[in-house]
Amino acid sequence: MGALSHLRILDLSRVLAGPWASQILADLGAEVIKVEHPDRGDDTRAWGPPWASTDRWTDERQSAYFAGANRNKQSVAVDIAHPQGQEIVKALASGCDVVIENFKVGGLSQYGLDYESLKVTNPAIIYCSITGFGQTGPYAHRPGYDFLIQGMGGLMSVTGHPDGEPGDGPLKVGVALTDILTGLYATVGIMAALAHRDKTGEGQQIDASLLDVQVACLANQAMNYLASGQQPPRLGNAHPNIVPYQDFRTSDGHIIITIGNEAQFARFCEGLGRPEWSTDDRFATNSARLAHRHELISLIQRVIATRTTSEWLDTLETRSVPCGPINDLAAVFADPHVQYRGMRVDFPDGDTSGVSVIASPLRLSASPVEYRSAPPRLGGETRGVLQRLLGFGEEQINNLIRDGIVRA
Repeated sequence: MGALSHLRILDLSRVLAGPWASQILADLGAEVIKVEHPDRGDDTRAWGPPWASTDRWTDERQSAYFAGANRNKQSVAVDIAHPQGQEIVKALASGCDVVIENFKVGGLSQYGLDYESLKVTNPAIIYCSITGFGQTGPYAHRPGYDFLIQGMGGLMSVTGHPDGEPGDGPLKVGVALTDILTGLYATVGIMAALAHRDKTGEGQQIDASLLDVQVACLANQAMNYLASGQQPPRLGNAHPNIVPYQDFRTSDGHIIITIGNEAQFARFCEGLGRPEWSTDDRFATNSARLAHRHELISLIQRVIATRTTSEWLDTLETRSVPCGPINDLAAVFADPHVQYRGMRVDFPDGDTSGVSVIASPLRLSASPVEYRSAPPRLGGETRGVLQRLLGFGEEQINNLIRDGIVRA
């Protein structure tokens, strides 16, 4: 029994930010009913190759992208554009604690599935709306996508090589980080709203905006700007406030060095065979190292280039200097620590071919994360949910299937 096994979530979201939030809740035990279009389902089901699995009965393929954000959920395929479909979703919402949706602002009101409509029959409902720009403001009705928001929200302005270096220019992060962070913030907001409801009995709407989240997550870079009025430069893999804190080229690859204090820097210098650097006025403090960044980095690079990555790791790790390799994904999942921590979960064969997913990073001692079910096939639980929660009979469901209102 997971920590949230007393909760039921109605997930009307697609793609990544909303499904990421509902997957976190599902991992923690909540019952998540994912409402999808009967014909195409969540858009990301078709975002392949690569394909994570194939339904053994229908040969329907499921993309790796979809599988990464939709385990532990029940797929109910309903056409919300049809009045009967709308009534089904309304009835499901009346028995749920939380609704998550990422339609355009006002997009669900035409179906009677907006917050104002649903709270009439379920005043305690927590209704989380995820959009690119929020429910209010001059951009509220614009569509918003992760790449777009990384650019508009400032992340790309501080990501990439400095001007004048090979490959210079702004870059997006290699995963849809803004979507992921918005899913995390949405989850925090949902948990806070549930705590408020526990105290007051009141539900509420949560307005989660990708742009808001991206601006908030600029963190120290945004604070550097607010404090100085200066645009933080792109520094490649270097850190704006700490030196040395970047990658260096070894004789056979790269190594990352992350020095966080003066004691670590002293041990690092000893490991390099240059103990005098730690007492040199140019380098003895982090402020001095920032002022002499280019000089110090050039000196370090000359030394690091003389040995292999593994040799430097052996030398520096014995001195408790924070360092590590730059792994590709094969190396990540082959890493003994990653394997020990169980960061890969393999679901056995069922109605679909077996699928492997990335584990949750949450570790709870009393109510651990559960991996109850693989990402669902489209409409795989429609019949069961309609029978169990709404009391529909076989003939009623078969008629809905015949009319194209649901898929089961």
